[in-house]
Amino acid sequence: MRRTSQIWWASACLLALVLVCASFTLPRGFALVTLSDLVQGLLLLSATAIYFLNFLRCRGRPRIFWSLMTLGGACWLAYQLLWTYFEVYRRADVPNPFAGDVVLFLHIVPMMAAVALRPHLQQDDRRARLGTLDFTLLFVWWLYLYLFVVIPWQYAAVNEAAYGRALNVLYLAEKAAFLAVLASAWHTSQGIWRSIYAHLFGASLFYAFSSYLANWAIQRNVYFSGSLYDLPLVASLAWMTYVGLVAREGQPEARRQPRSEGTGVWIARLGMIAVFSLPLFAVSTVFDARAPQAVRTFRLVVTLGCMLVMGILVFTKQHILDRELLRLLRTSQESFENLKRLQTQLVQSEKLASLGQLVGGAAHELNNPLTAMMGYSDLLSATPLNREQHVLAEKIGVQVRRTKTLIANLLSFARQTPGEKSHVDLNTLVQTAIKLSQPQLHAGQVQVESAFAPGLPRIFGDSNQLLQVCLQIINNAVFAMEGGGILAVSTRLKDDLVQVEFRDHGPGIQDPEKVFDPFYTTRPVGHGSGLGLSACYGIIQEHSGKITCENASQGGAIFRIELPAHGSGKPPVAKAGFANGML
Repeated sequence: MRRTSQIWWASACLLALVLVCASFTLPRGFALVTLSDLVQGLLLLSATAIYFLNFLRCRGRPRIFWSLMTLGGACWLAYQLLWTYFEVYRRADVPNPFAGDVVLFLHIVPMMAAVALRPHLQQDDRRARLGTLDFTLLFVWWLYLYLFVVIPWQYAAVNEAAYGRALNVLYLAEKAAFLAVLASAWHTSQGIWRSIYAHLFGASLFYAFSSYLANWAIQRNVYFSGSLYDLPLVASLAWMTYVGLVAREGQPEARRQPRSEGTGVWIARLGMIAVFSLPLFAVSTVFDARAPQAVRTFRLVVTLGCMLVMGILVFTKQHILDRELLRLLRTSQESFENLKRLQTQLVQSEKLASLGQLVGGAAHELNNPLTAMMGYSDLLSATPLNREQHVLAEKIGVQVRRTKTLIANLLSFARQTPGEKSHVDLNTLVQTAIKLSQPQLHAGQVQVESAFAPGLPRIFGDSNQLLQVCLQIINNAVFAMEGGGILAVSTRLKDDLVQVEFRDHGPGIQDPEKVFDPFYTTRPVGHGSGLGLSACYGIIQEHSGKITCENASQGGAIFRIELPAHGSGKPPVAKAGFANGML
């Protein structure tokens, strides 16, 4: 224990020792009463101060724990100051019934809530508002019990004996509940938190025993402030200070365990039990013939008022739960849709990877016989042949060269080495692709409508590969709009992603989810291999982006490319691509 804590603890022990010596040496009188009240007040001030210092130095749930403990200690100290005011300042006995007894009764409720918070267990901070409502619900319930059980004998039908019995029984029940909560927390905790709960349980148990002993002495008219019956109480107050010092030395906020899911559920259940207990109390009041009519009327009014207050709290909690449920449903739906998209992308990537491995090995093996076939076809064409034979030989050569070109494209598709990347202006790149495609656009009678967002951030990528992607999509759009049409090209920035969109006015695509599959094509035989869009998909994947295809509601197809903006806080991660060229 650090020197400051040692001095603090020694001072608390010294105060308790002073009262012990005074109880044995000083006669009953004003001096002993004053000393007893001051010592108890100073010990409560000491405990409250150390709790407050722990509150200032902690964060998260431990901070809430110590704030509630400070509140409980402050209420306890306030009651002691009221007691001192009567006995020391006014030199009179504390009145019985005493209106300040409610402060002493309620001081345990914040401490009970602090322990029920279970700061030693990791919990979701989103439940903080619900936990606050549960605490408020239980606080109102304990206050209702005091108003229902004790207050009627103080105001509705004054009866000192009934007031004392009701207060003692209810206070004993509250302390028993607090000890039960402490025992449960002590059992489930570890490390420094286990020590905190153990000392808090010991101090609270000792305090409960001292209260019972003091009440026993009061009933026999042998109790007075500063008597021997106060010594266990003083010891428990000093022990309360030690609880805060133990926490100050051990830094409990650094040793939390995984969260138990049942804790919050049981607190909520206790809150519901408290709500449903109100009608039972009302029914018992109606059929309690032994209580005076004034008491029964008072209790019914208090029950109705409490039902209104707790109903508002339950409605507020349900409103929060409904909002949370709607948020979770929206999040679940978004997660499910993201999962489906991710699954589609994963399947597509696996297809490309498998195909890349296949064609990468097969293409090299096919190149050798194709080269020989091409050479023999050239030799055959150079030999003296009749016209029909010469035409056939040339056809063989054309088909062999076409096959060799396809093999070269397959090798390009299967190549895994990423290109060299730099900062690229996507607007400039798309404009370049449109200019290079002017011959095809003019021949196909396709007009381009462009809408480029100004000031787009640059992307980090291979300009040649991305240019090939744009050229391939424009070429597909021209082919789809047979007979002419409009191709709308636009760029924008959305959520740190630079988007480029190609929207044609063709007939649309029959299966847009399959357009990126290898060898899928809608063109006639001999007009395409079906690898162009697959290569585009591989390039965009390599740039940590996303390419999608969908049919527009008014007709035509939409190709949308999303690439991370450079410096957006989401740096692109290079992925193994499947293309360096276009087919």
